Amino acid sequence: MKKLLLASAVAALSVSAANAAPTVYGKAFVTADYVNAEVDARYVDNAGEKFSGNEDENTVEINSHFSRLGFKGSEAMTANTDVIYQLEYGIDVDASDDNTFKSRDTFLGFANKNFGQVRVGRNTSVLDYVNNVTVTEGYWNNLGSNTLNTESELDIDENGRVVGFSEDIVQALNMVSFKRQDNSVVWIAPKYNGVPVELAVQYSADESFGSNDNGFGASLMFDQGTGFTAGLAYTKDMDANTKWTLFDEELSYGGDVIRGTATIDLNKYMAMPVTLGALYQVADYDYAGSKKEKGLVVSGEMGLTNFAKPASVYLQYNKTDNLAGIDNFDSDQVVLGGKYMYKDNMIAHAYIGQNSADVSAMIDDNDVASLDFDVGYLVGGLEEIF
Repeated sequence: MKKLLLASAVAALSVSAANAAPTVYGKAFVTADYVNAEVDARYVDNAGEKFSGNEDENTVEINSHFSRLGFKGSEAMTANTDVIYQLEYGIDVDASDDNTFKSRDTFLGFANKNFGQVRVGRNTSVLDYVNNVTVTEGYWNNLGSNTLNTESELDIDENGRVVGFSEDIVQALNMVSFKRQDNSVVWIAPKYNGVPVELAVQYSADESFGSNDNGFGASLMFDQGTGFTAGLAYTKDMDANTKWTLFDEELSYGGDVIRGTATIDLNKYMAMPVTLGALYQVADYDYAGSKKEKGLVVSGEMGLTNFAKPASVYLQYNKTDNLAGIDNFDSDQVVLGGKYMYKDNMIAHAYIGQNSADVSAMIDDNDVASLDFDVGYLVGGLEEIF
């Protein structure tokens, strides 16, 4: 009897330890990139004199894209409630960044069968919960500014001449994207009675002394498994909360963002392995004189059947007007790429992309300055998921 009780106790402890053990996961995504980046600057003073400058760079880079290492798990607290946790860090595989480890989604929370999940910590904005349309990978992965620097500075001397640029002035520019929110709480509602809608609500606290710039947001995603999905999200003072430097003027502001998305898998309705998507987004910034930033994304991905392994090709077009709320600051981007899956967790990537943006602005004494950005990339890389 004592031996039976001892064996039962050991078994119970083993099960408890197994339940508490975290899952280790991550990915490494490294590419070799050929980049051509150029900016043209033009300046016209109030006397009609014209000056111009140009910066052009061609280079080959080794880059790590969204590589990460994480630990996650859960442990039963009651019959219906689990404690859940996650610690996730971005890793710079090629070690080109001084800050090799960067915090990603890291939270502690609860999961209840009747009331859903609550996550407290550093959380992805719910704006990204309806990012089901973008199919681009690597350098072109996100909607907002890409790997190049997010500050744009044009150096003008005392005589009004363009004399130089910041080192990282050339960049790929797109509509505002999601930002991870420090000091935030996310509630993910359970699905009721089989209704194919997922609701998420988020609160983000600004803990700066004397500040009351707290943010909030919500998202809805419809997916009933028939090949059609639709999403809607809204955030206030979360994702549009940013800083820019343009023509030596620093812009710091908040604002709200509304995003709507839809995708359709044509293979569910006809013999065509193609998924199409569309995203429309409006960002309304708070600073005086700002315009509404309007963004559109259309995408398509087609599965290829004449390869030994699963493969696909994709095309995506981005159009943004009034970037960062600046009137007539517009950009266009197109990316063509493909994926070849040696295994489910081992994916080869190849893609080519071009981003063009231009802006004109009135500066001191009615002088006019303008910038044209052009960034092109040709990339090949490998992604390992574990």
